Amino acid sequence: MRPFAFNVAYWILSIGYGLTAAFAALAPGRGPASAVIRQYVRRMVQAMAIFAGIRLRVLGKDRLPQGAFIIASKHQSWGDGFATYDQFDDLAFVTGDHLEKFPLLGGLLKKLGAIVVNSCGGHEARKALATRAAEAKAENRKILIYPEGHLAPVGQKYRYRSGVWHMYRDFDMPVVPLATNLGLFWPEEKYEKHPGTATLDFLAPIPTGLPKDEFLARLEAVIEARTAELVAEATGQPVMPAVLIDAPIK
Repeated sequence: MRPFAFNVAYWILSIGYGLTAAFAALAPGRGPASAVIRQYVRRMVQAMAIFAGIRLRVLGKDRLPQGAFIIASKHQSWGDGFATYDQFDDLAFVTGDHLEKFPLLGGLLKKLGAIVVNSCGGHEARKALATRAAEAKAENRKILIYPEGHLAPVGQKYRYRSGVWHMYRDFDMPVVPLATNLGLFWPEEKYEKHPGTATLDFLAPIPTGLPKDEFLARLEAVIEARTAELVAEATGQPVMPAVLIDAPIK
């Protein structure tokens, strides 16, 4: 019953706020559309608690640096974006171009200052990252990116892509790793939901200046280690390292 109730709330909220945001995007500036989306995210997090029984515990916000920085997050659940976006007043986010296929969404993403890149990666994706990340930094905004590029089932991981390092290097911005176990409660994009308390843990920022291989190895190590600990805490099972799997073929 919980998944059905949440699914109804999800679509009512998404359609209602989506249409409102699309009209708000016609107004000058980013403010009106951004305000609508912040309300949408807040209501979605409330719906997760009320209808799906999924509550959030947020740790480590005292570790966040001042000014603009990059949040590099584990991605286990479609709910990750709602949960993380709700922690900040103004957040830019990196997303694949697959979202532009939905009516009105492409224009809304542009108005919100989202960093839309080719999901297959490559030179054009890096160029888009550089351009839009520069705009976000100039506006002193935080940037959310999922380094794996895909939703990973709990206990598994994908190869960490280098896009986050290019932003880290080019714009001299610290990176805050973010671990989570939300996938235990809202697995990937699945209909099923499991009540409980999910955790987001903002980890110690990685300082600027590290070479690529060292940076990516450190980022993956801290995110995956803490994510495994959070999964173990919630399930009562031993800490198990994530298994590397191949990225899905598009």
